[in-house]
Amino acid sequence: MLARSPEETHARLAEAFNAGDLDGIVQMYDEHATLIVPPEGNRVSGRAAIRKALEPAFALKPRAEIQVIEKLQSDGLALTLARWSLVGTDADGQRVELAGRGTIVSCQQPDGSWSSFWTSRNGPTEGVRAGTARLA
Repeated sequence: MLARSPEETHARLAEAFNAGDLDGIVQMYDEHATLIVPPEGNRVSGRAAIRKALEPAFALKPRAEIQVIEKLQSDGLALTLARWSLVGTDADGQRVELAGRGTIVSCQQPDGSWSSFWTSRNGPTEGVRAGTARLA
């Protein structure tokens, strides 16, 4: 699941969430990437830790929407800011809705694709609107 531009990184993340493709998301991150995991903001580094941190979100079988709202790019590095939302169902059948803004720092690879090195949530724009937010 290669992204050919920094903006496409966000689109590929949404596609992977919507397809239930946890491995696809994990492969989009550099081996030493850091992810700040919503909603609590825990920091994890490396693909194995990123995979483990995202498993609870994937258990919700979420639908994701991501919209890029800003990009700074120069010399093979990019910083993108996006609005995101996830809607899923927890183990008790309760609807869970999460929304916020997030940034991704990505780097262009020799083959022209883009790999994520750092992903952060910038705080919720709407927070949890229904159900519970505890994913881990």
